Amino acid sequence: MSKSSLNRRDFLKVGLTGLVATGATSLLLADDKKKFDDAQKKAQNKDGPQPPGGRREGFIYRKLGGTGVVLPIVSMGVMNADNPELVRAALDSGLVHLDTAHSYQRGNNEVMIGQVLKGRPRDSFFIATKVKEDEKFMELLDLSLKRLGFDYVDILYLHNLTKKENVLKPENLEVMEKAKKSGKARFIGVSTHANEPEVIRAAIEAKIYDVVLSGYNFRKDYIKDLDAAIAEATSAGMGIIAMKTLAGAYWDKQRTQPINTKAALKWALNNPNITTAIPGMTTFDQLKTDLEVVKDLKLTDSELKDLKLGEAQGLAGLYCQGCQRCVPQCPKDLPIPEMMRAYMYAYGYKNLAAAHELVSSLGLPDNPCDGCDQCLVNCAFKFDVRDRIVDINRLKSVPSEFLA
Repeated sequence: MSKSSLNRRDFLKVGLTGLVATGATSLLLADDKKKFDDAQKKAQNKDGPQPPGGRREGFIYRKLGGTGVVLPIVSMGVMNADNPELVRAALDSGLVHLDTAHSYQRGNNEVMIGQVLKGRPRDSFFIATKVKEDEKFMELLDLSLKRLGFDYVDILYLHNLTKKENVLKPENLEVMEKAKKSGKARFIGVSTHANEPEVIRAAIEAKIYDVVLSGYNFRKDYIKDLDAAIAEATSAGMGIIAMKTLAGAYWDKQRTQPINTKAALKWALNNPNITTAIPGMTTFDQLKTDLEVVKDLKLTDSELKDLKLGEAQGLAGLYCQGCQRCVPQCPKDLPIPEMMRAYMYAYGYKNLAAAHELVSSLGLPDNPCDGCDQCLVNCAFKFDVRDRIVDINRLKSVPSEFLA
């Protein structure tokens, strides 16, 4: 069976038997290992809090901050998922937390998720959605609930915040508290793709948020500060969920050099302060891999070496860490991190619709770099920023219906 040929029937034949891969080494630092092991023993206590749908043999579970909820360490990001059978298989296999958003697939993602969840006991899954800052925030939330077919979601995120002032903006605090008090969200949080340490610390300061969904992966060059902010949030009783753990999935635009996504996911989850991660899944092969990780976080020497592959080969990768250092360097004040994220959507995820939606929302001219003979931006990851902006901005002229 080839790696790309696994379908639902094959997946069900394989089942969960033999999916656990053993490793020779652990990424955990020695002084963290005891804390990590103790946390896992406590999480596996069958007499303690139960996850939605009950515990699965061999799964590693962690508590979501002070919410009282227990989740498997791997969950399902459904941004790019359009196969209801894959989502059903994930749920049936024990990956009970699904993460969607109001804008995913122009709302069709929430509709699909709602159809999959229809008829399932409400306490057998854990659903999160995200809504961006908007004057009609509550109306958009109501539409999301209608699509999903529920009176409430388990987590509601204020989506894609990158600055402290937005996290603490009175209007945002008011609407998020309103959503929770109305019973339309059990827990509330913020999601952030960039400047994560500042956003996380602002969420702590706000004192109303239960969860932060944060970008987190092995490519972050400010990982020490991010780890420190996450530890502070955990100490404050906040749950941390990780996204973008696969760092763009490929090292190159041509998709000839895949990132070892299994190793990348393990690496992220070896931080015991992260409750769960939401890697995107679009194939049964990816689901199979994630079901291996949910039982075993040990990294082999080979996997650790794979995470250095891009650096060894001088590949810049597709993932923009959103550090914002490029922004003041651009004389045209272009939204470079957003353009780089769209570039990743297009070439890493093959999600042209998401890339098109993001690029179109930025309202840039046809030639945003016109007038600059030489790009002055020095990217932390050595991206050819001008080349990528010119390349991805072409999507703006493509009618959206061609990309649906």
